[in-house]
Amino acid sequence: MYRLVRPDTPIAEGVGAAPPRLDAAQQAVVDHPGGPLLVLAGPGTGKTTTLVESVVARVEQRGATPDSILVLTFSRRAAADLRTRIAARLGRTVVTPMAMTFHAFCYALVRRFGDRLGAENDTAATSGASAPVRLLTGPEQDFRVRETLQGSLETSRADWPDSLARAFPTRAFASEVRAVLAKARQLGMDPDDVMAAGRAAGRAEWVSIGQFFEEYLDVMDAEGVLDYAELVHRSRILLTDPEVVATLRREIGCVFVDEYQDTDPAQVRLLQTIAGSGADVVVVGDPDQSIYAFRG
Repeated sequence: MYRLVRPDTPIAEGVGAAPPRLDAAQQAVVDHPGGPLLVLAGPGTGKTTTLVESVVARVEQRGATPDSILVLTFSRRAAADLRTRIAARLGRTVVTPMAMTFHAFCYALVRRFGDRLGAENDTAATSGASAPVRLLTGPEQDFRVRETLQGSLETSRADWPDSLARAFPTRAFASEVRAVLAKARQLGMDPDDVMAAGRAAGRAEWVSIGQFFEEYLDVMDAEGVLDYAELVHRSRILLTDPEVVATLRREIGCVFVDEYQDTDPAQVRLLQTIAGSGADVVVVGDPDQSIYAFRG
């Protein structure tokens, strides 16, 4: 493990393809010989520059091909910035995206291997049909949840307790339900798991959430769409397939993760599967900004 600190003077960025000047800790990260590495780095410590230089070193000094390096981050803007900076340092345009968001990686995974998902996930979005995977935006998911909640009153598939009657029509309740569904998927829970947990704890509302969860998934299956939590979940299902895992491990020689503190439990498990035991994986994060530690 290395910890990067804010330098007394700003890092001197290279001009064009010229390398920047790194301090000892940053250079140690770049020179890391392989295997898992945790880098603790807050704002202003040059972590992005260090990550870029680590990628460049893998290509220019160790003979790695650009498409064998996977760089994961958490926003499209950050991914685009990383791609631009890596390409500038390498002095060429890299056709294969070397940097992408976790969700973009999962999207590509489901598009590529979706026909290997079992019948329990047999949707137009994942069964190899001609229509591409379509992801719901946040507002679209809010609408689907509210619409399906209203439908569940009519179908009676979810046995909602009377204590929730007043909250049921509100947007706030729909937002809470959406958050619970996402959390369940992050923990790898299916509707049956949520219902079982509710029965074990004597929480009728949890049982109802599990029943609604099942109905919500049916609605998404019928429409051939996925939300982001379900996208990551189905990617993890794909990564239980030994052939898929073997293919990815042959193709991906090194994994870098920026803003590692923002990973949720499902993404951590997905990363562990991709990288494997003892793989060349470098994660960079700031524990003081970890939102999932705050959420327990």
